[in-house]
Amino acid sequence: MKQGWEIKKLGEVCKLLTRGISPKYIEKNGICVLNQKCIRDHQVSLIPSRRHNSTAKLVNPDRYIQIGDILINSTGTGTLGRIAQVRQNPQEPTTVDSHVTIVRPQEGLFYLNFFGYMLMLIEEELKSSGEGCGGQTELSRSALAEKFIVKFPKSLSEQQHIVSILDKAFAAIDKAKANAEQNLKNAKELFESYLQGVFEKKGDGWEEKTLQEVCAKITDGTHQTPKYFDKGVIFLSSKNVTSGKIDWENIKFIDKKQHLEMHKRVAPQVGDILLAKNGTTGVAAIVDREVIFDIYVRLAHIRVLNEVTPEFMLYFINSPVAKKQFNKRLKGSGVPNLHLEEIRQVVISFPKSKKEQQTIVRQLDVLRAETQRLEVIYQKKLNDLEELKKSILQKAFSGELTKDFHAGIIAVKDLCLEGKVMKAEEKLLKSKSKAMA
Repeated sequence: MKQGWEIKKLGEVCKLLTRGISPKYIEKNGICVLNQKCIRDHQVSLIPSRRHNSTAKLVNPDRYIQIGDILINSTGTGTLGRIAQVRQNPQEPTTVDSHVTIVRPQEGLFYLNFFGYMLMLIEEELKSSGEGCGGQTELSRSALAEKFIVKFPKSLSEQQHIVSILDKAFAAIDKAKANAEQNLKNAKELFESYLQGVFEKKGDGWEEKTLQEVCAKITDGTHQTPKYFDKGVIFLSSKNVTSGKIDWENIKFIDKKQHLEMHKRVAPQVGDILLAKNGTTGVAAIVDREVIFDIYVRLAHIRVLNEVTPEFMLYFINSPVAKKQFNKRLKGSGVPNLHLEEIRQVVISFPKSKKEQQTIVRQLDVLRAETQRLEVIYQKKLNDLEELKKSILQKAFSGELTKDFHAGIIAVKDLCLEGKVMKAEEKLLKSKSKAMA
């Protein structure tokens, strides 16, 4: 440990370590209550907050959050361990619900923003230290106080110096991440825009028909609740069709008896299309392998006639033009879904010439491959920036901050430069799409 630094249990350096309240919710007035959705990307957002009726249930003043407090998500799977520091005094009395822990440092022991970075350093440990099972996983106050070790310089001026460097480094990284995220969004929207243009333009020799008129079959999977086994016949649900292709890895199995019953209704084959009817409505995938399987009711099963190729149909169903029609036909409360009759009435535009359909599919395949390549590059850059952030934070608490900070800033600049190169590639891709139009 670097000279002048201390190592303590988290509980030893805290003035307060407590869960929030169990609110009595009201629509207006009352006290602002933060929940786990309010804590994301090390930021506190008031947007998902709700209101508590303080006349029905008083709030201990200690549970009002204040500048410097750390808020830790303390229950659930996927949210547990996320942290954010309160860096500005709330504009009104604000507390947290019982799924969030308030961690308040001892007065005079820390430069407050240093305390935030110090807990950010152990965030990964927090995320992996839940106790219990399933959705009941939680991070107890005693575990937070006793199991987690923090290290810090006793000098407040040294803490402040570290914060000033980390603030600059993280601001540069966050700016680069924002650019990469926008580039990733642009790459996805570029293909969507071209796809929309294909089906809106409708060239000479195109016609319009309903899906019912151009399909041999539009049905859905079993309405029975399946019983799963460790092996047997593959069984797919809408969760297996969420990205425009079938996920054959995260599959479930049913036994032969169930399969024989289900196959009377649906017997998918290569070239058939599976369409998610709920939640991810409008997302479809083509059956791309010879394998026996069954599907659940949340998947529609579509088999085209000879007028339209399966590949052309797939691009249409995944296009903004088709999704707009699907969304107009959604029914039901809670999670709305598509009824089969509504799917059958969706109108598709297509060239009569099968050769022209195949040409359009080839062009779309090329453009999709290019945009997917850009998406991979941007996602890798996002991952690299996140790893860089963790690396700089680790070095800040191991005495190697200055050297790593300069290396980090250079790396961030390099990644920003890569972003400019990618924008140039996007312009090239746009010119390709115009040439193909």
